[in-house]
Amino acid sequence: MAGFANRFGPHGMEMYADWTDRIAAGEVPPTPPRPSGIERSIVITQWDWGNESSYIHDEITTDKRDPTINAGGLVYGVDGGHGSLLELDTETNAWREIVIAVKDNPDNPAVTRFAQQFPVPSAYYGNEPLWQRPADPHNPMFDELGRVWMTTKVRGNILPEWCQQGSDNKYAQYYPTRGSTRQASYYDPATEEFGLIDTCFGTHHLQFGITDDRMLYFSGGGDVIGWVNTRVWDETQDEQLSQGWCPMVVDTNGDGVITKPWNQPVGPLRDQNEGGGGGEIVDFDPSLDTRMSPGSYGVIVDPVDNVAWGVGTEFPGRIYRLDIGDSPPETCITEVYELPVIDGEVQGFGPRGLDVDKNGIVWTALSGSSHLASFDRSKCEVMNGPSVINSQHCQEGWTLYESPGPTMKGTDVKADFHYYNWVDNYNTLGLGENIPIATGSGSDSLKVLDPETGEWIVMRVPYPLGFYSRGLDGRIDDPDAGWKGRAVWANYGTNFNWHTEGGKGTTSKMVKFQIRPNPLAQ
Repeated sequence: MAGFANRFGPHGMEMYADWTDRIAAGEVPPTPPRPSGIERSIVITQWDWGNESSYIHDEITTDKRDPTINAGGLVYGVDGGHGSLLELDTETNAWREIVIAVKDNPDNPAVTRFAQQFPVPSAYYGNEPLWQRPADPHNPMFDELGRVWMTTKVRGNILPEWCQQGSDNKYAQYYPTRGSTRQASYYDPATEEFGLIDTCFGTHHLQFGITDDRMLYFSGGGDVIGWVNTRVWDETQDEQLSQGWCPMVVDTNGDGVITKPWNQPVGPLRDQNEGGGGGEIVDFDPSLDTRMSPGSYGVIVDPVDNVAWGVGTEFPGRIYRLDIGDSPPETCITEVYELPVIDGEVQGFGPRGLDVDKNGIVWTALSGSSHLASFDRSKCEVMNGPSVINSQHCQEGWTLYESPGPTMKGTDVKADFHYYNWVDNYNTLGLGENIPIATGSGSDSLKVLDPETGEWIVMRVPYPLGFYSRGLDGRIDDPDAGWKGRAVWANYGTNFNWHTEGGKGTTSKMVKFQIRPNPLAQ
């Protein structure tokens, strides 16, 4: 935090000091508008879970591909930094902490080095040293078998030999990774056991594909997208056999395939776990294909053609489509699309979250410019060849929707922050299918867009103030129970719970959103 503040120089400290003084004097943000229309029919239910130091980064209630999975069941959240999975019973209101398994014991030098690299004061995370709980979970997802998959650290930072150049691993031979500081695991509630999968690539977010292979794709690999074939894993328990990865190489010579050598980006890349891109293409040779580094933060799988889409957090931002083909890594091919820049004017910036509707329309939350943006690839006239090198070849595929919300004081610049977004493909909220929702992480809300009308519904959490959601999902508990049988779920995902209204001793909360037919419906 201090590092970011220092980028402003001395003026930054003056701004923060002035902000603090105004708050101490009683200044508060402008009062948000009262709910109107359908917003008056929103029902919010909350549960306390975790303790005052829990950092519950993300929650999950069901399978993205089938919202009836785990109907009425326990819900889960990952406690970042603590190395724990939290389990909540919404019927009894009881929760418990489940320590996530790791491969190494505390005496392993790699794990010890990890703790030394990232020391955490015991006041933040209880009395246990971090090295005793190094899993560092980030994002959970259900599969169709009811298991909770997560991106977690299962070992130290030293790559296995089979991941490295010179091994007989075809992916390492094709394109060696830069390493992985987080890998993959799952928890099976039926057996209360963990499965641990080492990965050669870094992991951050994760999403399942739709075929019988049950492919699980990961962001966080920096300049690669990686995956685990969970069908092969279940059959063999073989980490090397069940995983693969590909660099993001675009067909800039227009021959329909990717061949080496490539045009290469040069320059530094940002941290792989934060999804930043980097690297500039210099000395472009139009006879070659081109490897790009658009970053790797959000990831989703298109249910129409079962290919992965990813997004980085660079400026103004690019999304990309990776088709691994029939025989990866050689058959992998990528397309990259940058947010439109028209007559030198950036139309929107800061993509972060990523999802796709049942029609293959990709949605991304623009955390910087406070938009939801959709991208329709079917509108693109050009998808390969030399003209795609600047990634501006399909401006017609983009549509931007400015979200409502607060502005910076004295300006018309939006102040909200859309940490992530999600598409309600199965009418779990009761507003229909293919409804995109952005997290209003700076406005205590979830923001629901009707893409047909462009109208917004703001589902604001009025108490306790400080609802800061990083993600959400929707579950159908009983399709015949009307509004009572379906809901969207999110959680308070702030790093430090004492920033939430209530201060010291405040815990994180799980939040259930429902919409009834009218404000008085029972």
